[in-house]
Amino acid sequence: MAANEADQKLSRNALIALVIGSMVGSGIFALPAQFGRTTGALGAIIAWVIAGTGMLTLAFVFQSLSRRKPELDAGIYAYAKDGFGDYIGFASAVGYWIGCCLADVACLILIKATLGQFFPVFGDGTTPTAIASASLLLWSVHVLVLRGIKGAAALNTATTFAKIIPIVLFIIVAAIALNGEVFSGNFWGAERPDARDVLSQVRGTMLLTVFVFVGIEGASVYSRYARTRADIGIATVTGFLTVLCLLVLVTLLSYGILPRSGLADLPTPSMAGVMEAMVGRWGGVFISIALLISILGNYLSWSLLAAEILHSAANQRTMPAFLARENAHKVPVGALWLTNCVIQAFLLVSWFAEYAFTLALKMTSAMTLIPYFLVAAYGLKLASTGATYDAGERARTTDGIVAAVATLYAAGMIYAGGPKFLLLSAILYAPGTLLFLIAKRERKERLFRPVESVLFAAIAIAAGAGIYGLAVGAISI
Repeated sequence: MAANEADQKLSRNALIALVIGSMVGSGIFALPAQFGRTTGALGAIIAWVIAGTGMLTLAFVFQSLSRRKPELDAGIYAYAKDGFGDYIGFASAVGYWIGCCLADVACLILIKATLGQFFPVFGDGTTPTAIASASLLLWSVHVLVLRGIKGAAALNTATTFAKIIPIVLFIIVAAIALNGEVFSGNFWGAERPDARDVLSQVRGTMLLTVFVFVGIEGASVYSRYARTRADIGIATVTGFLTVLCLLVLVTLLSYGILPRSGLADLPTPSMAGVMEAMVGRWGGVFISIALLISILGNYLSWSLLAAEILHSAANQRTMPAFLARENAHKVPVGALWLTNCVIQAFLLVSWFAEYAFTLALKMTSAMTLIPYFLVAAYGLKLASTGATYDAGERARTTDGIVAAVATLYAAGMIYAGGPKFLLLSAILYAPGTLLFLIAKRERKERLFRPVESVLFAAIAIAAGAGIYGLAVGAISI
């Protein structure tokens, strides 16, 4: 191993920080209002039980696959390709990559929206000044990452600790200030108890829960940098359980501080509003500062993940060769440039979106759910066929059940999102196929197999329907 390459290897703690840093970002600071607008405390509990169980099984699938397929780097892409072929593997990579780009856009918008509470020129994060300053931040981080993955990961670790401490402090203060009567009034999310209404509330929150869990695959995507392959699975499960506890506590304790209508009316970041209600103005300022630190770290994590997934796919010749280029610091420069150019384009489009942050949040979930589904399905395929398992190995049955639950969960979340987000996703998947075409032409290979042709045709039709829906106003952004 070259000395420079060895220097870029990440410890278990760095991988755990990468998972936590990727998951804890803009989403957790927006939870009180996002849930308050959609559901009461009971619906939130049910939503977190479903989401927590589903994502935990997905974490276990990542852990199992890291042991059974240690030769596959950048798992979320490589597992789909190994299990279902070149084009589906490519679709998983490009979908996850676009999801990362959208997550970075959500981070940038929320940073400026937070500053907008103190400096009106930034507004809701989509004013011309906000977009210009977000663009400046985008390219500043670009320069930082070009200096090396190890340095960027170290900064991510530092920001992870910096943002966890304020969240823990919020939880402690909220637990002390909890009002039982307020919590009871928010329990059903309606004036009268109604089971059907609660189920409707749960469905409305499910796509939100996916967004805050996106990043669970951080250690898997960066598997080629792990000092020890076993660290990948441990980091994934440890990071997930840590974040799950934080998410549940922040959501439920907020229902004991303000009535649901008050939570729903809070501006972004709503956690700052809850903190201000408990301790005064300084609490809101404190959480806003913590949010800025948190999102900067989260933004850095997503930048790293987005570039890495393109680079790994290019190394395996599923993406164009220019995306495999690295600089002297082993940074995938081709992938990083393309990623940040796409983020810049999304930032400009956000100027025209009525609720840019919420759209970016839900589109991130929609784009990453299909890659998650493919990972879970690959785990189920290995368990079903017995590949990598010894005869009579009991782990095969356990892994099969876990993978089946994870597959059903991902499929259910895609259904819960509804057709709107599938059509909007197709609009992004379809042009992304141009990268696949370039890669195939470079290798002088046939573009599609028969089944892949049918899949691409379906994506193209869905993209056309989505564009038509936008044009006639049936679908809004």
